[in-house]
Amino acid sequence: MLSVKQFAEAHPAFTEPALRNLIFESKPRPSSRGTIPGNGFGPALLRVGRRVLIDEDKFFELLRQHRQ
Repeated sequence: MLSVKQFAEAHPAFTEPALRNLIFESKPRPSSRGTIPGNGFGPALLRVGRRVLIDEDKFFELLRQHRQ
């Protein structure tokens, strides 16, 4: 499990802002037109208070599934 900063440093293809956006969009959220579904990356995230940790293996597994 890595923090957002650690994950971005270990995998430069993913910037911190891009990861934070994925985290924000991971859960369904309300909008004026109904509910916007999450992006599916929720299972790779562990929230401990305000800190978010990313499971590398699960993240890349979900990323591969997203491509298909």
